[in-house]
Amino acid sequence: MLSKRYRLWHLLPFALRYARLRLQRKPVLVHFEVTMRCNARCAFCDYWKTEPGAKANELRSFADAARHFAPMMITFTGGEPLLRKDLEDIVAEVSRAVPCTYLTVITHGGMLTVERAESLWAAGLAQINVSLDYLDQRHDVARGIPGLTRRLLTLVPRLTARGMTVRFNTVIKRDNLEEILPIVRYAASIGAGVNLSLYTDFKNGNTAQLVGIGQLARLGDLVANLLAFKRRHRGVISSSDWYIAQIPRFVRGETRELCRAGETTLHIDPIGRVRRCPDFPPDGHWSEHVRYQPIACNRCYYACRGEAQAPLTISRFQDLAARA
Repeated sequence: MLSKRYRLWHLLPFALRYARLRLQRKPVLVHFEVTMRCNARCAFCDYWKTEPGAKANELRSFADAARHFAPMMITFTGGEPLLRKDLEDIVAEVSRAVPCTYLTVITHGGMLTVERAESLWAAGLAQINVSLDYLDQRHDVARGIPGLTRRLLTLVPRLTARGMTVRFNTVIKRDNLEEILPIVRYAASIGAGVNLSLYTDFKNGNTAQLVGIGQLARLGDLVANLLAFKRRHRGVISSSDWYIAQIPRFVRGETRELCRAGETTLHIDPIGRVRRCPDFPPDGHWSEHVRYQPIACNRCYYACRGEAQAPLTISRFQDLAARA
């Protein structure tokens, strides 16, 4: 559901702001990568190899950047953002700088507690996103954190019971196609939600979990079931109908449209440099940013690419309304 801070009376201006930003080709979502450090050991990502000394150069404030871009949504991400002991201060300052912006965090959840969640919520967060790709110990193995799955399945219901908005960030992979719907159903059962994205090898070249042509039949069944679930239960799955429906097309190699990531979504790294995509190198300080132009890149079908291409349809606004 939509955070209690953004109930129905906020919905119309929220929706109009979304449409205006999209039509003006301005960032709807800005990711503040508050650190590249991480204490997980994910095989698809090299952030955990970041030198500890990088901490010294991390920005203490992102408020000026927030005011400059004034997006509809800001996500605090990383690396693992909860490694920042001053994350509450960062969130609170951004919340004061852009008071009508929806603030979220993405975490693997290994260090998240009820107390830390409540302190971040008090600082101004409206949503907590927790990575979850399996409902069993395979998730522990994938993240390199023993006991992580049990911890999350115990913690998240406690957070939603306290009125916090929690969504699982779930990556569709070769070996978890049968796990996606159970995760969605589990999320619905505890009052949480799910954001979906397709696995890519763009981060470090690990192709082991790419969904390939051999999985197209299973993938097609999954897509049909996800769309059917969305028709019955609007608001649980955040991903647009359009994005979900396009995933098999990407796997078949049929997506040739220019990538618009960097136009409606933007990433700012820990020292204030802008990049169009989490897997692209930085291009300069955010204060000197000139609008990114679409590029011919077909390396991924992350949500930040697919949703940037998604048309403004009635179902997209139905998703928003259902979360109120």
